[in-house]
Amino acid sequence: MKIIDAHLHIFPDGGAVPAACQAENISALRRLWEPLEIIHGVVMGNRSLALEYHNYPADLLHYCVGLDGRMLTDGETTPPDLDGQVEAHLRRELCCGIKLYPGYNKVSLSDPLYRPIYELAQFYQKPVAVHMGLTVFPRAHLKYCHPLALDEAAADHPGVHFVMCHFGNPFLESAAAVLVKNPNVSADLSGLLEDPADLDAWFREQSGYASLLRTWLAAAGCWDRLLYGSDWPIVGPEKYVSFIQRLVPPEHWEAVFFENALRVYGLRGLSR
Repeated sequence: MKIIDAHLHIFPDGGAVPAACQAENISALRRLWEPLEIIHGVVMGNRSLALEYHNYPADLLHYCVGLDGRMLTDGETTPPDLDGQVEAHLRRELCCGIKLYPGYNKVSLSDPLYRPIYELAQFYQKPVAVHMGLTVFPRAHLKYCHPLALDEAAADHPGVHFVMCHFGNPFLESAAAVLVKNPNVSADLSGLLEDPADLDAWFREQSGYASLLRTWLAAAGCWDRLLYGSDWPIVGPEKYVSFIQRLVPPEHWEAVFFENALRVYGLRGLSR
């Protein structure tokens, strides 16, 4: 089974991405992915709008240009010509979408700040991925990354396709409702656990959480709009593939692990 990892990160080192550091990360991905038949990935952009920051091997990776908290904190540090800079990325074939971080930015997805971003996404027919659910930093505001915040944006911009990252975890009931209600919303299944020492033990200890995940994924029934993603490097790919296989019925594996990401992110040239 071929797999696309639709949500991963190439984290910078010391605030920048030295070429050697990025090459090392990409080399590690190739080694880890090959035995699992993970043939491609989508990098969620962090920290910079500079075009030279986002150079990846086209045979392995596409990316979403990211508007994260370092640029948009409280709406006060918006870079000049934000929409122009975003458009420069969207013109590139390697850029397959936009990534928003509303909880970290503390800016509502319905704020006028994002209107030209949505217009660009619609014009270029590239999706807008949105961090939804828990945040790493306690100073972020959850109300901006609750799935119901995405419902407003999706309803008001029906021509834009949104990707709800992390299935809105832990707001699973709301995430399922938003997915069912809005045909222009997909969800990726990244970041639902950190790297456990023993996956079997994790399923025993967290059986209630695992049951909730299965329940709301099945209740939504939107298997054609769920995407595999790992949130690498927080968890190893072999373990996370196995984790998602335990949540998704086998008859939907091909769609969730490959076909949906191929369609949603417009990843041309990848063979099934």
